Amino acid sequence: MKKGTLRQVLLITDGCSNQGEDPVAMAALAREHGITINVIGIMEENSPEYLHKGLKEVEDISLSGGGVSQIVYTAQLSQTVQMVTRKGMAQTIHGVINSELQQILGKDSTIEDLPPEKRGEVMEVVDDLGETMDLELLILVDSSGSMEKKLATVQESLIDLSISLNSRMGYNQFALYAFPGKKDDTEKLIDWTPQLNSITSAFSKLSSGGITPTGPAIKAAINEFTNRRAKRRLITGDEEEYFEGSGF
Repeated sequence: MKKGTLRQVLLITDGCSNQGEDPVAMAALAREHGITINVIGIMEENSPEYLHKGLKEVEDISLSGGGVSQIVYTAQLSQTVQMVTRKGMAQTIHGVINSELQQILGKDSTIEDLPPEKRGEVMEVVDDLGETMDLELLILVDSSGSMEKKLATVQESLIDLSISLNSRMGYNQFALYAFPGKKDDTEKLIDWTPQLNSITSAFSKLSSGGITPTGPAIKAAINEFTNRRAKRRLITGDEEEYFEGSGF
C-alpha cells in the first residue's frame, strides 16, 4: 500500500471544557478531515469530584476523533504521552488496512478475520508503517487554571516524546498550541518543526489561568492542518495522501 502522512492531534487536558464549540463534535469533524484526535486526561491524587466527571469527556473526544485516550496521574505522564502517540498511530494504520481489506474481501472483513499466518504478516506491515510513515503531530496543551501545577511535567513529557519519535525512520513534524491563549482561544507556541528543542522557552512564556476552550482548540487544529495542506498543494501541485483516523 502507498505510504501517506499520518495527521494526529495529541490533546493534553484535565477535562472540563467550558467555552465554545462542543469538543466531541469538533473531534468528529477532525476525523472527517483525516485527522486523528488522541487525548490524555491528567488527574491528581484526591482530585475534586468535578474533575473526575470532566475526564469522561476525554474518552468521548478520542472516541469521536477516531483516536485513543488514557487517563493518568501526573507522575506517569511522560511514559503515557509516548504510549498514546504510538498507539494512536498504530490504530490509524490498522483502521486504514481494515478498510482496504473490506474493499477486497467484503465490508465485514477485518484483520482479525485473516488466517493466523496472514494476520501476522499484516501486523508486520502495521509495525513497519508506524516506523516509516511521515507524521504531522499537533499538540494541544490545556493551560487553564486547573492545569497550572501540571505544566512543568507536561513540558518534560513532550521533550521525551520528541526524542522518542526522532528514532523513527519517518519524517516527524511537530507544532505546539496552548489553550486558552493570551488574546484568543488558542495560542501557537511552536510552529512546525522536526524537533521540539524550543519547548522550554515556549513554556516559559506560557501563563496558566482562565477558561478551557477545548472545542475551539480542536477547531483551530483542523484549520491549521487544512491551511497547511492547501499551501503544500499550491506549492507542489500534488495531492498528498493522508490516512484518515479510523478505529477498529
